[in-house]
Amino acid sequence: MPVAASAIYFLNLRGDVLINRTYRDDVGGNMVDAFRTHIMQTKELGNCPVRQIGGCSFVYMRISNVYIVTVVSSNANVACGFKFVVEAVALFKSYFGGAFDEDAIKNNFVLIYELLDEIMDFGYPQNLSPEILKLYITQEGVRSPFSSKPKDKPVPNATLQVTGAVGWRREGLSYKKNEVFLDIVESVNLLMSSKGNVLRCDVTGKVLMKCFLSGMPDLKLGLNDKIGLEKESEMKSRPAKSGKTIELDDVTFHQCVNLTRFNSEKTVSFVPPDGEFELMKYRITEGVNLPFRVLPTIKELGRTRMEVNVKVKSVFGAKMFALGVVVKIPVPKQTAKTNFQVTSGRAKYNPSIDCLVWKIRKFPGQTESTLSAEIELISTMGEKKSWTRPPIQMEFQVPMFTASGLRVRFLKVWEKSGYNTVEWVRYITKAGSYEIRC
Repeated sequence: MPVAASAIYFLNLRGDVLINRTYRDDVGGNMVDAFRTHIMQTKELGNCPVRQIGGCSFVYMRISNVYIVTVVSSNANVACGFKFVVEAVALFKSYFGGAFDEDAIKNNFVLIYELLDEIMDFGYPQNLSPEILKLYITQEGVRSPFSSKPKDKPVPNATLQVTGAVGWRREGLSYKKNEVFLDIVESVNLLMSSKGNVLRCDVTGKVLMKCFLSGMPDLKLGLNDKIGLEKESEMKSRPAKSGKTIELDDVTFHQCVNLTRFNSEKTVSFVPPDGEFELMKYRITEGVNLPFRVLPTIKELGRTRMEVNVKVKSVFGAKMFALGVVVKIPVPKQTAKTNFQVTSGRAKYNPSIDCLVWKIRKFPGQTESTLSAEIELISTMGEKKSWTRPPIQMEFQVPMFTASGLRVRFLKVWEKSGYNTVEWVRYITKAGSYEIRC
């Protein structure tokens, strides 16, 4: 693996070094002066997060009022460097009670140096898990006065947790009621023409879990993934069950997932961390079920009047409903007066964003709502510029609906003690970039 960092510096907004740590001898101690002179003083911080100066590469990121700068002189893995910084900041926040700024660094010099020695060795990242590091670095940081997060209690078998195969979960957990909560949260990204033709559409999703299980359980999750179902039918020597299947793209798993078993059996098997975590992320580009269709009609009647008609149809099941539906319809900047008629919800003109904002608290499935508006414009003496007509934007949340069609076929929990488990599964679809051209 390429080196992630030869040295790391923490600077304030003035360029003063708050704390630094050198991991290799291939960079000089005055490298931060080059960063301050060529980047901070020339105010080129926002152009590119990676710069090369004097044979060294500077990878920097701003967190609150602190710049974190990693310096390398060899062929470094930039993605690994950024990931290291993000994980390190999350680690510091867990020790400082959720705060990471200049004051938190000044109040925790000794603790930060101790953590920097543990999380990187000779430029290579090591274990950055707060749960594991707190087992043997038990010093409590100076917390923010606004934080009330209790201190985690260390367990005695720290060495086993650090060197064992399951470093993200400690042994000896016990719950009176063993429960697993699984949420599938999807965001729909859509660009549609004014005639209803889909120009671009995809779904990005996350599988979020919250586990309260005793012992060291082994979970197995089955989805209606096409490849997974084909592999399962092949192993069982029988035809696959009929039903809708989907193809997952760009799948990313949590470190707890057994990738060897996933590659061979196409099943998601894992020993979960305790509490809340993100099991996997995915993207789908084919076979997307759109929750809404929007049909806009905008007529410009001369230079001072416009008529706007927008019809919104819900395509999901009649027993479902959408919550918090917001339709933002752009209008020209010279809008002077508006008059609305809506079949449901409420609408108003928001001059700060130049939009008609139409809000519907609860939108049932297989129904439609219409907005009709008359708009009066200010007549200008200068040459009239053509209105660009920005796209209509939507915000919504549809419980128990997935635009991708993803479904949980089974969620099995096995633990040697054989206790009973309660599984809860929930589906939520939200609007990501849901835009319709006028």
